[in-house]
Amino acid sequence: MNYAAIKKTDVANGPGIRVSLFVSGCTHGCKGCFNREAWDFKYGQVYTKKTQEEILKALVPSYIRGLSVLGGEPMEPANRGTVLELLREVRRCYPEKDIWCYTGYDYEKDLLRWAKKEQAGIPPGGGQTESTESKASAVAELLELIDVLVDGEFVEERKDLRLAFRGSGNQRLIDVQASLKQGRVVCLEL
Repeated sequence: MNYAAIKKTDVANGPGIRVSLFVSGCTHGCKGCFNREAWDFKYGQVYTKKTQEEILKALVPSYIRGLSVLGGEPMEPANRGTVLELLREVRRCYPEKDIWCYTGYDYEKDLLRWAKKEQAGIPPGGGQTESTESKASAVAELLELIDVLVDGEFVEERKDLRLAFRGSGNQRLIDVQASLKQGRVVCLEL
């Protein structure tokens, strides 16, 4: 996986001061995307163990509230395995910090459906071919690790600068853990 940028004191992509990882690679092609250069899977730098160590170190200060992963598209099959490895380490090292993930995929139509297929032993769909890094249960496990998911493609016609932590009115701030427990989408009220 490649990544476009790491922001170590980001205040735009979730509450508080955060570390944000912008992964490279996206097949959505949303009109008006703010990060169009990150559509290319080869854009930016190669993500390595050193990159992961840099992110984990940036999360150390107590004023850092958590990690946000966006892109590009973190849920692209080619990115899932690496993102999963990072989120496992963040959860292990910093259980008190929250994890936000931004995706153009829809929580119910795409991610939950793929997670159910994985749990049944059927490879999930979506975007690029599944990489060898990606585990069979990547989507299901990713959802178990994410606190808040901002889902849905950016829709330029629904762009609204007044919205907190998202760009268009169709995108939702989903409390993933409450949603998984209740078996229905639970959106955050800010």
